[in-house]
Amino acid sequence: MSIRPPFADAILEGTKLVEFRKRRLAPDVTTVLIYATLPVGRVVGVFEIAGYDVGSPTAVWERHKSHAGIGRAGYRDYYRGSNQAVGLLVRDARRLSRSIALADLDPTLPVPQSFLYLALDPRASEMRPRGTGWEALSGALDPISAAAESR
Repeated sequence: MSIRPPFADAILEGTKLVEFRKRRLAPDVTTVLIYATLPVGRVVGVFEIAGYDVGSPTAVWERHKSHAGIGRAGYRDYYRGSNQAVGLLVRDARRLSRSIALADLDPTLPVPQSFLYLALDPRASEMRPRGTGWEALSGALDPISAAAESR
């Protein structure tokens, strides 16, 4: 998921507990890789989706303004003309020990405009990204995978 660097940092620091989008992700998505947009231009972290809050932009703002990680003016600009806001509830955000270039995950990956889907099942080698960054990424995903399997 493409996220501007200040918002990516706020998620990874634990001060931004909801990521705002205009639509939901696919129902089977549980883990989000954080791609910090330029000037960073790298995957810098990961978080688990704890759930969604969907409603009018005003209602979603009122529920999450204390941990939104964005000011009201920026939030209103983002949702201007939209009837619905989607809040992805962030859980277990963690910064990668080293950031990863998209090409290191898979040389064919485009820079996501908003988000793109990857199959990240470390048990299925044919499903995982092909690049050299997989080892660093799979290490970061291990605690999340273990937590998901224990539920």
